[in-house]
Amino acid sequence: MPKTMFKIDLSKPMEEQLHPGHNRWHPDIPAAFSVDPGTSFRLECKDWTDGQIKNDDNPNDIRDVNLARVHVLSGPVYVNDVEPGDLLVVDILDIGAFQGDEWGFNGIFARENGGSFLVDEFPEATKSIWDFEGIYTTSRHVPGVKFAGIMHPGLIGVAPSMELLQKWNEREKALRDTDPDRVPELATTPNPEAAVLGTLKGAEFDRVAKEGARTVPPRENGGNCDIKNLSKGSRIYFPVFVKGAKLSVGDLHFSQGDGEITFCGGIEMAGWIDLKVDVIKGGMEKYKITENPVFKPGPVDPHYSDYLVFEGISVDERNGKQHYLDANLAYRRACLNAIEYLKTLGYTGEQAYMILGTAPVEGRINGIVDIPNACCTIAIPTQIFDKDILPKK
Repeated sequence: MPKTMFKIDLSKPMEEQLHPGHNRWHPDIPAAFSVDPGTSFRLECKDWTDGQIKNDDNPNDIRDVNLARVHVLSGPVYVNDVEPGDLLVVDILDIGAFQGDEWGFNGIFARENGGSFLVDEFPEATKSIWDFEGIYTTSRHVPGVKFAGIMHPGLIGVAPSMELLQKWNEREKALRDTDPDRVPELATTPNPEAAVLGTLKGAEFDRVAKEGARTVPPRENGGNCDIKNLSKGSRIYFPVFVKGAKLSVGDLHFSQGDGEITFCGGIEMAGWIDLKVDVIKGGMEKYKITENPVFKPGPVDPHYSDYLVFEGISVDERNGKQHYLDANLAYRRACLNAIEYLKTLGYTGEQAYMILGTAPVEGRINGIVDIPNACCTIAIPTQIFDKDILPKK
């Protein structure tokens, strides 16, 4: 077993940990520890909300969650002899839930607090709790469903350079300024409220809190990509922007459907992750991996082979407007079509939506060239249900 290099007490908020993690991206956040290339180690992680969500039937904690707090990350990890221009090679060796804490949650966020992919149809907060038994999970809030999860980190990334950080903040502010009053907002710009910045204090804390980028979106450093197949056995090649790379990880999921569409997506959990790091010197230029990470999926995947697949096209069902090759709209339509079908099986719209967000459903861009309609699909494994879900004569 790799040595635990970052330990978590689930009863304490992140800033009160033995070594606090962080919830902003900034090159000046101090490393929690350092390792040599070739080293394996374990990081313990809180859930992405820093323990704000409880194992109960009341969705008010989803409704009221403080999004300025997320995502709390474990790290940064300084990798010795790694410099800008290198590739940091990260192997995900294993992931698991804490013993005695084998549960997770999924939530549909309210419009006023982040919203979700289908916020117009589901503007109110809803929560489901999922219990783990080995590789399987079930929920008292979504009956008749049981599936094997693909545990993975929703968020893993390296620190940006100061130049890259400034680029992020400028471009995201420009987008937000196009509609500054939009609910939910177009982008989450720097906000010092509830910032956790490792061991920084005083004036340095205040400066970094004002400059640090939120961890909400994926970016050039990796970050919150929410890729369900980035599971154990995967290898990631990160472009390096600062000395030591400063690798961080968090937002662990027991399972997730492609797209993480409920926003509080997948089945969020606290737990641990075992990583191994190495370096390819000069790898960014050599392999032209300069903008975003590259990864090789691992061999672990639930063996579902029978699917019911729902299509969507880029026509807005709310007003009948034709859009040009809009994959976002086409995927939205596919999800809504699947939800309407699942409602005929006795599920509420919210339950159906959470099935798509938590189960290992497969999302695809199927057609992106045939003007004017993009075509996207969402495929639901039929074996996760305790009854036959196919249409009957």
